[in-house]
Amino acid sequence: MSVQNRIDRSTATTPIAFGESARVAFAAAYPDQSTKLTHQLAGHPLFSREALALLAERMPERQVEYNLGNLPLGVRPEDTPANGLTLSETVRTIDTNGSWVVLKNVECDPEYAAMLDAALAELLPIVERRTGPMLHREAFIFLSSPDSVTPFHIDPEHNILLQIEGEKTMTVFPAGDPALVPAQQSEGFHAGGHRNLAWDAAFVAKGHAVKLLAGDAIHVPVKAPHFVNNGSTVSVSFSITWRSLRSIAEGELHSLNAILRRRGLPTITVTSKPEAQGFHRLLYRIMRKLAV
Repeated sequence: MSVQNRIDRSTATTPIAFGESARVAFAAAYPDQSTKLTHQLAGHPLFSREALALLAERMPERQVEYNLGNLPLGVRPEDTPANGLTLSETVRTIDTNGSWVVLKNVECDPEYAAMLDAALAELLPIVERRTGPMLHREAFIFLSSPDSVTPFHIDPEHNILLQIEGEKTMTVFPAGDPALVPAQQSEGFHAGGHRNLAWDAAFVAKGHAVKLLAGDAIHVPVKAPHFVNNGSTVSVSFSITWRSLRSIAEGELHSLNAILRRRGLPTITVTSKPEAQGFHRLLYRIMRKLAV
């Protein structure tokens, strides 16, 4: 069954994830503003420690990432230390091993796919009015030991992070600020570069710290820089994401700028509505085909 068919068959009139107040708050913020929401998935059996350990054991190696959790905000990818444990050991002993785990693309599992589809179906009318169809829907599960840190980074998707267990503080920064994410770093990111960003303590004043308890959620706009500090207990979070015509166009235009920069040509301005920059998107596709 296709993703769209699964969404169409979900019970949109009986929300499993987002109540009316959360949908109203999301509608007021989407797509450009971060906002705190509430959700109804805390305590769901699919997020029990045993269920997550079994899921981790089923996951392909390429879809998992884990390391020690007490990291500097601006750690370089190559300096991120391993924890010396297997993934299964890490999940089962997350309370004491000082680690951070992400299970990527858990929508490959039918039960988690159904949960993702049902949750996104509740937001679909809002999203379609603003940025068109929900494309490339994905889900991620994060487990963090007490006092873990997720370094300063960006993500390419529209994202809602649902706090399932424990607490964390996410500090979110405005998207599109070249002081935080220089143009060439955006270009490199869309070419496959790492998500982590260089950190400067002077950035703190630009961020907004949001404390998330079980039952809270936060909408994070595309490429809004953020970092996460876990609380004093284990944290489990469920991240539901999608792409849009806007996010895809933004990636295309930064990729075009990378091509122009390599050729010594002037770069273009990526506007707040990149999907409307049709000429430059066409130019990118032509230059990509020509392997310029």
